[in-house]
Amino acid sequence: SADQISKYVEKTQLYINSTMKELRRLFLVQDLVDSIKFAVLMWLLTYVGALFNGLTLLILAVVSMFTVPLVYEKYQTQIDQYLGLVRTQVNSIMGKIREKVPGAKKKE
Repeated sequence: SADQISKYVEKTQLYINSTMKELRRLFLVQDLVDSIKFAVLMWLLTYVGALFNGLTLLILAVVSMFTVPLVYEKYQTQIDQYLGLVRTQVNSIMGKIREKVPGAKKKE
């Protein structure tokens, strides 16, 4: 119906607008550290794209969708413990980087 279509169009428009705002923020370097992380991610994705073609990535994604939840369910406590350690290390390193980079703004 027309109401459902307008509802979906509004949701899609909000999603596109928020995505464009975030991309604009990353490309215009409003936060230096986030822009550097985005640039490094794009650089790494070029190597992933060079190693695999699209069909291989699709197959890996489908296989991962079914295996990762089972592995996480089985080893949840160990995975959460190591993810917590990694998260604290990354946060401490990012804090040090934000202190040393002159243009990095503080998140509140």
